[in-house]
This record gives sequence, C-alpha cells and structure tokens, in this order.
Amino acid sequence: MSDKDALDQADIETLAVRAGQLRTHEGEHGEPIFTTSSYVFESAAQAAARFAGDEPGNVYSRYTNPTVRVFEKRIAALEVGEAAVATASGMSAILSTFMALLSAGDHVVSSRSIFGTTSVLYSKFMRKFGVEVSQVVLTDYAAWEAAITPQTKLLFAETPSNPTNDIADIARLAELAKANNCLLVIDNCFCSPALQQPLLLGADIVIHSATKYLDGQGRCLGGAVVGRAEHMDEILGFVRTCGPTMSAFNAWVFLKGLETLSLRMAKHSENAMQLASWLEAHPAVEHVFYCGLPSHPGHALAVRQQKDFGGVLSFRVKGDRDQAWKVIDATRIMSLTANLGDAKTTIVHPATTTHGRLDDEQKAAAGITENLIRIAVGLESVGDLKRDLERGLGAT
Repeated sequence: MSDKDALDQADIETLAVRAGQLRTHEGEHGEPIFTTSSYVFESAAQAAARFAGDEPGNVYSRYTNPTVRVFEKRIAALEVGEAAVATASGMSAILSTFMALLSAGDHVVSSRSIFGTTSVLYSKFMRKFGVEVSQVVLTDYAAWEAAITPQTKLLFAETPSNPTNDIADIARLAELAKANNCLLVIDNCFCSPALQQPLLLGADIVIHSATKYLDGQGRCLGGAVVGRAEHMDEILGFVRTCGPTMSAFNAWVFLKGLETLSLRMAKHSENAMQLASWLEAHPAVEHVFYCGLPSHPGHALAVRQQKDFGGVLSFRVKGDRDQAWKVIDATRIMSLTANLGDAKTTIVHPATTTHGRLDDEQKAAAGITENLIRIAVGLESVGDLKRDLERGLGAT
C-alpha cells in the first residue's frame, strides 16, 4: 500500500497531521517554509510552459508556493473536498469566492446572522459591482425559498452563526440550492472540519477564517476556500490576478495548528458547555445562546450534523449596554478582543465591535442587542473563567 492509499483511508485526526505532507531531498520531518517570491526555470521553454499552465510547477509565490500548497491539500482533505485555495484572511476568502463566481446582475441569498463585516461587504461593496444580496432569517426556510430569483447564483450561511449560535439545516439548504441551480456556500469557522464537514451534507463550497480555530493561538491571518476543483480553479484565478495571497510563513503556522485541531476543538467544546450551563443558571443572566444547551432551539439539529458544539457562546446580561460593559470590564483573565478560536478565552461586546458597523435595523434582525456579550471559550480552567465572570455578574 502506498502512502497515498493509506491516507485515503485515514481518519480526520491523522489527516490533520499528515495530509499533503511534503519532503524535499533533505529528508526533513517537519514541513519546510519556502520563503521565496519567485522560482528559477531550467530553460526559457520551461518558463513558458509553466506560465501557460502546460507544465505543473511553481511560477510565482502569489499563487504557487509549496508550503501554501501543503496547507491547501491538508484543509481540502479535512473537509473532504477536491481542492482548496488559501487566502490572506477569512474575509478575502469570502471576497475571492464572490468575485470569482459572480457577475454583475447576479443575486445572492444570505442569512442575516453572519459576521458583521460580511454584511458590510454586501451593502457597501458587492452592490458597487452590480451584485444584489437578500438577507433572510437563517432558520426560516420558506424565506430562503421565497428570496430566490432567476438571477440567484449563491446561497450563503454561517452555521453556527456569529454570535447567537443559530443552526442551519445544511442538507435542507443544499436541496434548495440544487433545486434552483445555485451553489451553497457555508462558513464553517465556528466548528472547523473537526466538528462539521458541510460538503458531506451537500454544500458546494466551505469557507474558513484560518485565523480562528485552524491556527488556534491567534498568531496569523489567513483564509481558505474548499470545494470542487472547477470552482477552486476560478477562485485561484482571482487570487492569482488580484493577489489576496496567504504567505508561506502563515501557511506553515496553520499547518502546525491543524496538527492539534481535533484535540483543541474537543476541549473548547467541553469548556464552553460547562460555562454555558453555569451562565444559564446565573441570576444575572437573561439568556444564553449556545447550541450545546438542550434549551437552544437548534440543539437537536446540531446533534445530528455536528460532532460537538464548539467553543463560542453568547449571553444577554440583565440590563443594558452599561451592565454588559461592566461585566466585560470586570474580567481579569479573559482577553477583551474581537478574535476567537484562541487558546486564550476572549470576550467582546458585539454591538459596538464585531457588528458595530451594522445599523440598528440590521442589528435587531441579527439578534445583536446592547446587553449581548460573546465569549470564545479557551483552554483555561473553567473554574477560573467562572470566577472571572462572577466579578462582574455578581456586582450586576
């Protein structure tokens, strides 16, 4: 049996460590970092063949770099996709997908419960290029169907959603997309492939902010798009031309992060479940949004399509913005930052940060209230995290 055959039968934990691995003639065990902008050709004829795409090989690191290629192969394997394209950030992954696959006059149907910057991309920039976007409630499937027009080319959803943990039935959306000759794009950032594989549920394309759980320690920016080769070729063409490229060093960092992805996601999920349960019983808390809780309306669906519930939760404190800020400002262990997916627990006020550029109507439609707090639960002691929150919640 060849190495490739062995990996074709491997579990996700093995793929996260071994898929796409590259060794040079030096025989190194760890993946090398190819810190070069360009490559030397053996002849003018070879250079011409490489640039024309008639011969495989490296041309220029804006779109061909061996370290980045290993990352692309590995994330494609984890998501059970034919190919992947790495980008400079999660937002550039979304932008590259839209710019490569959409044209002026096309239409997108998207859920409302998404990262705030994605909504700004819709309203401020995609409209400039003649692409219209309709936003619907993530779990209102009649609204999804009603919003589709003959011009609709993409359906886009985050699940679980940011920050209220709404859960979409991916298979149901996939059926709707196929029935209307659309592509279903799923942002899988909150779960990562360790907990959810949307392509196996019928999605056409999966998008990641590699900055989050794929790295796991808040070190680098990056994004990834995974799906069928025909679509990835189009997206790579945009990246090649426009340059939202992942660096070789960042790709190497993400490769190291992927090696511990399954272990980390299990612990993030365990810690988040404990913290969510504690918050749900706290007298100063109005409501907790975490799909691992049986009280969450999407809990049964999450059980079916996810391996676990992830590390992100949000909750509404009893009171207004002032009360939410008091809770946040009273913490001493949690990091007040908008990033998530880190070994360190982070806490943030979505209405004034991650979703601060949305207008009041958009915030209300996405469930972003002034008393909402989002926590991305890290790997610290849950007891310490509870005591950290209690400093503010107890005062409330």
